[in-house]
Amino acid sequence: MQRQILVIEDDEILNSGLCYNLQKRDMTPFSAYSVREAKDLMKDNAFDLILLDVNLPDGNGFEFAKEYIRHDNVPFLFLTAHNMEEEIIKGLQSGADDYIVKPFQIRVLMEKIQAVLRRCEGVKKSDTFRSGNLEVDFENRFVKSRGMLISLTPTEFELLEVLCKNRERILTKEILLEKIWDRKENYVNEHTLALNISRLRNKIADGEHEYIKTIYGLGYKWIGG
Repeated sequence: MQRQILVIEDDEILNSGLCYNLQKRDMTPFSAYSVREAKDLMKDNAFDLILLDVNLPDGNGFEFAKEYIRHDNVPFLFLTAHNMEEEIIKGLQSGADDYIVKPFQIRVLMEKIQAVLRRCEGVKKSDTFRSGNLEVDFENRFVKSRGMLISLTPTEFELLEVLCKNRERILTKEILLEKIWDRKENYVNEHTLALNISRLRNKIADGEHEYIKTIYGLGYKWIGG
C-alpha cells in the first residue's frame, strides 16, 4: 500500500514540485494550500506523514500542529524560509520530526521523509485522544479524567468518539442519530439523543472544561479543554 503524504504549502510551484517527487518515489501526495484545506483533507484521510509550511495564508503552522496533528500522532516535518534558532527549537518542541529550511535540496528532503517513514514502520500509532483533563483510548474503549476511569455505556462511548474525532465541527442531530442509531436500524428520536448527551456530559464533567457545546437549533460540537 502506498504511503499517503499531506503537503501543506501555499507556494503552488513548490507544492507541485514536492508532490511530483513524492509520486516518483511511489508515494501518494495530497495538496493543501491553506489551514482550511488541510483540515478538510485530514477529516477524510489518514496520512502517514505531513509536510507543513510554517507560514500559511490563514494560519500558523505551529498552532496547526499543536491543535490538529499531534492528537493524531502523525509524523510531520516543518518547511520554512526562516533559519532562526528560536523558531527551529519551537518547531522541534511542537513534536516535529525535522525542521527543513528553504531553499533545500529536494533529494535531501526526500531522504529525510523516507528516514522518518522507516523509523515509524512497525510502531503502532497511538489511538489515544487527550483534551483538557480527559484521556480517551479509542482502541481499548476506556476514558479517564485526571487519571481516574469513567464508566460509559457503549452508546455514550460511541457519542464521545464521534464528537472527539470530528472536533471543531458542528455535528447536527441528524448526523448523530445516523451514526449512532440509524445505521444499526435502531431508530430513536431526538429526545433519546439529548438524554445520552446529557448523561455523557455529567460523566465527563470536571468543573474546568465544558467539552460538549450545544449549538441551538443544529446539534452539538466538541470544544475540548
